Amino acid sequence: MDTIASLFSFITTPVSWVIVQFHKVYGALFGDDSGWAWGLSIVSLVVLIRICLIPLFVKQIKSTRNMQVLQPKMKAIQERYKNDKQRQSEEMMKLYKETGTNPLSSCLPILAQSPFFFALYHVLSSIASGKKIGAINQDLLDSARQAHIFGAPLAAKFTDSVEKVTSLDASLMDVRIVTAIMIVLMSASQFFTQRQLMTKNVDLTVKTPYMQQQKMLMYIFPVIFAVMGINFPVGVLVYWLTTNVWTMGQQMYVINQNPTPGSKAQDAYLQRVLKSVTAHEQVRGRTRRNTVKAIVAKGPDRNDIERKFITGLGKLGLAAQDDGTVQKSETAAADVEGSQAHKRQQPKRQTKAKRQTAGGAKDTESADAGSKTSLEKQDAPQDDKPKSAGKPASGSSRQAKSGQRKGPQRPKHPSKK
Repeated sequence: MDTIASLFSFITTPVSWVIVQFHKVYGALFGDDSGWAWGLSIVSLVVLIRICLIPLFVKQIKSTRNMQVLQPKMKAIQERYKNDKQRQSEEMMKLYKETGTNPLSSCLPILAQSPFFFALYHVLSSIASGKKIGAINQDLLDSARQAHIFGAPLAAKFTDSVEKVTSLDASLMDVRIVTAIMIVLMSASQFFTQRQLMTKNVDLTVKTPYMQQQKMLMYIFPVIFAVMGINFPVGVLVYWLTTNVWTMGQQMYVINQNPTPGSKAQDAYLQRVLKSVTAHEQVRGRTRRNTVKAIVAKGPDRNDIERKFITGLGKLGLAAQDDGTVQKSETAAADVEGSQAHKRQQPKRQTKAKRQTAGGAKDTESADAGSKTSLEKQDAPQDDKPKSAGKPASGSSRQAKSGQRKGPQRPKHPSKK
């Protein structure tokens, strides 16, 4: 860890200077030696860093969504060139270039935080060892060593010995209880952040290996943080817990205001927009107008959730415009009613058992009708038949039959009598 910390020593002085400036502000409120003054200084450092990382977070969202869309194409390339790894890599890079996607963009916020994280770790380790570092002089060093958060010193760790904790004027039980609670909260916030991303903000129409990987990370990351957390000082746990809570809140905002197309979050968001349009007969807010504008621009490429939203507008007699607004339109309502009427007119398809039952009933009815007709023919009176005058000739009766010769018949051979 010392080697890694030395690599990020160039940022140790700026980080320590920022902490000192925040400590001056909070020290005037809570006292210079107060744990709240030093703890809030670390929290303020996190907030400042995360505000600066918002542009990277936006790129991360776009990259993650592009990766989800590209997963089917990437899988096709892997199957097509599975025996040629070089060609596979070339096609992958070509696909990234054409779509403007950077696979590393999803890791940018974490990578950008790493220098600040190791610098803060190095600062707190120096405080625990009683060494001056960066902008922290001897007076500030003594003040930081006396600062406690719920009885645990900022520089204490879960794995510290009794002697080291005693030198920081604290008890081992207090340190382990505080650090254990913070580690659990840190891991739980990491799990909840990943879980809400997978359950609410993922396109459910696309089943790709990327989704399975994200599900695995949802369980792996909290375990990694829990194992690593026992070696973090209390001040670093404050830093990491704060950044996890910030990420969770930022994620919730994105899911509610800019959800992934095809996800459950998009369905809930468009239902809220439709409810607002029903109440005010207009799309209120620039963000919502941009969303409606994007849906209109998709045309026939809309997903089922977006088509349901357009249909809901049509039921209200409204039509979405190219600029994201809505206007009254009788045509839209008529189209919706016509499509519903067409659906109602279509007969329902019967099951095989019902069709067989109906067919058997028809056969029974036809059989009954046939038997009734034959009985009527048998019951017909014989007097209705025309009577011939005189004795009928035998030859004429034979001639009436088809296939027999006319005139006198040749006598049969005696042996055939």
